[in-house]
Amino acid sequence: MEQKCYLFTSDRLGFRNWVEGDVSEMDKISGDQEVMRYFPAAKTLKETEDFIFRMQQEFLNKGFCYFAVDRLDTSELVGFIGICSQTYEASFNPSVDIGWRLGQKHWGKGFATEGAVCCLRYAFDELSLDRIVSVAPKANLSSVKVMQKIGMKELISFRHPLLEDYPALVECVCYEIRR
Repeated sequence: MEQKCYLFTSDRLGFRNWVEGDVSEMDKISGDQEVMRYFPAAKTLKETEDFIFRMQQEFLNKGFCYFAVDRLDTSELVGFIGICSQTYEASFNPSVDIGWRLGQKHWGKGFATEGAVCCLRYAFDELSLDRIVSVAPKANLSSVKVMQKIGMKELISFRHPLLEDYPALVECVCYEIRR
């Protein structure tokens, strides 16, 4: 099994910066229509490559990103869980947002919750951040449930300015948690 260098771990997950070898697996996840049902569209290979490059830069510049996350028992990439700077037009921005995207075969195992708790600990204890938000379309009940499980509280309901052309997605909620 390939040995990977993790920034931090939870009981079952390892969190790391992205490497070029992640593109293929993340493309399968972000290209899956069901995984992306609460987004305007599944991502193309080029969009996935751009995302990974952007996350690598975010990590180099700030010490955090939406981390590549592996199962520790198999070294398999499950997707991403992490934090990222957000600046789109909203009353709660600029902010640091926590988010996740996991491949379908990793759903229902508690990985998003376990990983988000670990990322919050990293954000508050290692990075000394004071506040983390999370945003999802109201229809994305699974993500809202994770936000609630990790101790976040609803801050505001709002129309997401980047989703105005998508009536099923534009109504969003923002949750927050403070150190």
